[in-house]
Parts: sequence; C-alpha cells; structure tokens
Amino acid sequence: MKKNIFLYLITMVMIGTNAPGQQNTGLEGKTVNVYITADSTDFRLAANARLKFTLHGQPLVTEPSIFVDPSQTFQTFVGIGGALTDAAAETFDKLPKEKQEAFLTAYFSKEQGIGYTLARTNINSCDFSSDSYTYVVDYDKTLRSFSIAHDMVHKVPFILRCTEAAGGTLPLFASPWSPPAWMKDNKNMLQGGRLLPEYYQLWADYFVKFIKAYKDKKIAVWGITVQNEPMAKQTWESCIYTAEEERDFIKKYLGPTLDKAKLKDVKLIAWDHNRDLLYHRASTILNDSLAAKYVWGIGFHWYESWSGAPAYENVQRVAEAYPDKTLMLTEACNYPFSWDTFNEWHWGENYGEAILKDLNSGASAWTDWNILLDEKGGPNHVGNFCFAPIHANTKDGSLHFMNSYYYIGHFSKFIRPGAKRIACSSSRSQLLSTAFVNTDGTTVVVIMNKDKTPVNFRMYVGDHAVEAVSLPHSIMTLVY
Repeated sequence: MKKNIFLYLITMVMIGTNAPGQQNTGLEGKTVNVYITADSTDFRLAANARLKFTLHGQPLVTEPSIFVDPSQTFQTFVGIGGALTDAAAETFDKLPKEKQEAFLTAYFSKEQGIGYTLARTNINSCDFSSDSYTYVVDYDKTLRSFSIAHDMVHKVPFILRCTEAAGGTLPLFASPWSPPAWMKDNKNMLQGGRLLPEYYQLWADYFVKFIKAYKDKKIAVWGITVQNEPMAKQTWESCIYTAEEERDFIKKYLGPTLDKAKLKDVKLIAWDHNRDLLYHRASTILNDSLAAKYVWGIGFHWYESWSGAPAYENVQRVAEAYPDKTLMLTEACNYPFSWDTFNEWHWGENYGEAILKDLNSGASAWTDWNILLDEKGGPNHVGNFCFAPIHANTKDGSLHFMNSYYYIGHFSKFIRPGAKRIACSSSRSQLLSTAFVNTDGTTVVVIMNKDKTPVNFRMYVGDHAVEAVSLPHSIMTLVY
C-alpha cells in the first residue's frame, strides 16, 4: 500500500447519524488531533489528521472500537524519561555543539522534541561507565575521602545541561550497581557478591553523602533505588540482596538514615529488577510495616522475556495489593547493538507494547536505559553493548534516531506529569490502547497496531465517536 493511500485512510472522518434516545455529551464537533508513526512510511510523530466527534449509536460486533470512559480514573502519571549514565555523558561531550543542542531539544523540548520529564543516573560505576570507580578511597570507614570528582568531568555537567533543557526541573533518581569492593564478601564490584553486614550502616551513610554532594552541585536527587538488579550476578557491577536482606537494610539502616539526615522527601524505591519476582519482593518488603513506611514505590525492569513472556500481570497484582505505593519501570533497553539491525521495526514496538501494558497494569512512570550511546553501543567497560533511542557517531558527529525514540515520544510528549489514567478498552486484540487526562483537561489516547494489516476503527467517548485507521505496524496518539 502506498504512502498516499495511508494518508487518505488516516484522514477519513465519518459523519455519524444521531440515534434515537442518545444524549449530546458536549463532544459534538470537537476536534481530535492525530499523530502517527508507521512502518513503510515517512510518518514519525507526524500530525496527520484533525478529526471531529459526531454522534453514534451502538457499534456492531463487526466494527472495531476503542471505548474511552473519563468517569473511571486510576493512577496519577509521574513521567517518562531515560538514564543519564557515564556512557551517555561521555558520548554527549564528543558531539559538536550544534548536535548537542539538537540532542537536548529532541529529548527535552515538549514542542520540538518528546518532552522527557524524568531521569535516572548511577551511584558509583555501572556497566555503562568507561571504568569501575567509587567515591571513596579503599577502606575509608569514615567516608572523609568521599568525592564526586569523577562525576564532575562528564556526568554532572551533562545532568545540568539536561535539566536546563527540560525547563529547569528534571526529577532524577539514582541507583547503585555495587558498593565499593572492600564492603563486599567477594571483594569485587563485579560478579555479584553481598554487602557485608558490618558495612550496612556505612553504605546507608554513603547514600546520604551522594545526595548531599549532588545537591552542592545544584542537582536535586528526587529518588533513590536500593540496588540495581539485586538478584543478578553480572559480569559487571552487581550486588545480591534477598528480599529479606533488602527489607532489613531499608527498615534498619537506609530508611532511618535518610530520615536522620532530613532527606525524607527523597523517594525510596525498592526492587529495581524484573517483573518476574516483582510480587514476591514487593510483598516481602511492604508487608513489614517498619520497612513499608520508608518505601515510596517499587521499581521494575523488563528483562524477563527469557522466562517465556513479559509478566505484566505481576505489575497489576502489586498495584492491586498496595495501592498507596507507586509502581515504575526503572530500566529497559533493546540489545544486542548492531548497525545491521538498527532500523528493524520491532525495536520500537517493544517499547510501545511495554509502555502501554505497564501503564494499564498500574505503573505511574517509565524510564528507559541509556539516553544516548555511541556508534558501538557504548562506551561500556565489559562489552555489554546495547541500543539507545538516539546514537551518536562520534567519528563524524552525527545523530541517529531509532524508531524507539518515536514510539516513546507518543507517550512522553503528550501525557504529562499529574495526568490521570482513565478507562480505555479495545474490542480488538490487535489494537492496544491506553488513555489519560492531563491536568489542563486535554485527553490523550494512544493506540498501537503490531499487525501487518490496517484496522478501521471508531474511538467512542460515550455516544460520540471519531473514525480513523490504525496503519500496519504503527502507533498513533489522539489528543482532544
């Protein structure tokens, strides 16, 4: 099917007929702006149509439909963003100034970019650092040597630039991949190991030192996670905590230490690992009232496809059981990196499907992994190269956008912090959908089609509807 036929399909508007007994809900003639990204077209977050609501009756079972009900509200949206890692900062610094500005605009401008509103960074080194490092000298049990001098070279200036580009406010949460080697039983920042009990308090103090050091550099740490992937022994920086160990570290050390340091406003996020063990970890920690009082939310990753399929229902189970806690995806990326597969369409669809299903399951925020990587999918000191939504070729200073950038943008550009998720239901399994109402009253509906055929559908709000087409392998955002 040619691009001009796609354009014809997407701009169709059906003029409905008033059915007996239907009531005007105030939507008659209201404009719906449509934005689309689609395979085999040039559409990338493209404004494609302005549709009009008209009165419609009961749809037939043969008529694909999306039903939006703003009277049913759910979780409050926190934001969408990416990780400001060492790798991203180092790559950014290799770009010419005009490309740096283009990058910042692409991610953080709501008008010209995709309006990121959330960020993550690493405490000590991670795999996406050029080397392993900590902020203290070995065996300094006083932490007097604590210094973020390493971060001042690339990462801190990068975070400040991103914050400025985001309008001066960019909530940042920080995660450790490993304590210093001398605090662990394996005496190695890599290959798992455990934090030795005699260093629990010192490690909690280390968090406080980090938060205060960043504050001194005009970076407010909005939140922290206890440990990145606490059930994974990795070839890179890693540290193991059982559910009970994480619970006890929170309630006896980290929580009280943050309180004592007058850092109660810093959000404490537990787990920070995959959806597969999400309920077990959440319930172990949150069923303990002493630990639960310190925990703001539960973070999770998406790397559980090896277990069969993504366990979105586990997100929903936690949301149902602990409605007073915030759920957020804290890391996701496509891998392994290769220029040969860079333009494959499924990379973006991985993001679109996961964001839709996580939000519909009760998540309030979604944070991608590296916001920027180089032409090798790094830098990375253990060779664990992966994709980012934007890659830079540091040899010629060019920027390369994956389709994942646009898929993420269909959410981050239009759904803003403070929005409320509302009921949204699809009559066809190939049409995935979610809906939010922003604080300014605008409604955002995101619809994704992973199928190879177009789907003609109506989007209903009460007794009014608009008619459009979901193109093959596409994602669309409707705003009214």
